[in-house]
Amino acid sequence: MGDPHRVGIVGLGVISKAYLDTLAGHPAVRITALADLDPSRSAAVAAAIPGAEAVSVERLLAHPDVQTVLNLTIPAAHADLSLAAIDAGKNVYVEKPLAVTFAEGRSIIERAATAGVRVGCAPDTVLGTGTQTARAAIDGGLIGRPLSASAVMVTPGHERWHPNPDFYYAPGGGPLFDMGPYYIAALVHLLGPVRAVSGAGSRLRPERVIGSGARLGQRIPVQVDTHVTGVLEHANGALSTITTTFDGVATTAAPIEVHGETGTLAVPDPNNFDGEVRRFALGDTEWRVVEPRSGYAGGSRGLGLIDLVRADVQRPPRAGGEVALHILETMISLLRAATEGRRIELTTTVDRPAPVPLTAAEDWQV
Repeated sequence: MGDPHRVGIVGLGVISKAYLDTLAGHPAVRITALADLDPSRSAAVAAAIPGAEAVSVERLLAHPDVQTVLNLTIPAAHADLSLAAIDAGKNVYVEKPLAVTFAEGRSIIERAATAGVRVGCAPDTVLGTGTQTARAAIDGGLIGRPLSASAVMVTPGHERWHPNPDFYYAPGGGPLFDMGPYYIAALVHLLGPVRAVSGAGSRLRPERVIGSGARLGQRIPVQVDTHVTGVLEHANGALSTITTTFDGVATTAAPIEVHGETGTLAVPDPNNFDGEVRRFALGDTEWRVVEPRSGYAGGSRGLGLIDLVRADVQRPPRAGGEVALHILETMISLLRAATEGRRIELTTTVDRPAPVPLTAAEDWQV
């Protein structure tokens, strides 16, 4: 297997724990350096990981032993840090989204290509048995030719539980940028790239009230649409409808459904790696579970980085930068379409990433 791939992590907020649970101690990688705006936080994490050291961001980017930078900063900082890492000759793996503007996202991909380094980006949840089993079912003809899909995410808003929810309601936030990457990534894996979008958006109220923490009761402005719905036209002719909202309470809809000529698939939450895939076949009388047939079983965040490390020329990373750029353009174009009231054709396309063979947890963890 060779020496472990050496990783430096920038940003040790809430999401970092999920990555550390996967990466710390994994034989394919070695966490070499850690950096955070709060030095005490990086010091505490480094103390728990043998061989890791807490350093400044500048030192981490210049660190001769760091081969890949795991970028877990806030979305607004994704581009600046990723570009700095690329300029330092490092590969980059970014928490979603790739960037907050298409120009930033494209510059990351283009500069990485010039520098000869790789870019990966969350979500990697689509590599689990949930989305991958649904993909294998579609590709295996279990529902005939896929014609359409629906994707639904409904929540009353994160201010109810998050003590500092301001960024969810500022430019670069909103339900589409927050959760859309999971759903659009799944749709790209299931049905292929998007060629055009149309959409509409609204916002329920101009302010939100923080419901927990030291700022309990404080009002924050809403600067983005908090309900976004759209139609994605896939290159294969299928049409997907997507709804993401901070203005609802609950839904009985499956997170994703794919409709074909001879059946329908109910796909589990793309924010999770696993979950039950169900099929309702034409002429049948009930939903039936599709046994897992593809994907990393028992997956967890950070798998995409391991997949990046193990990729090669013949098999590009499945959670790669080109896919992330396509997802970013899809979201930005959908928001533009909603604002301008028109259909927008995308400028990017991407091949469907290679499917994941069914891999037991004890196998991908070594």
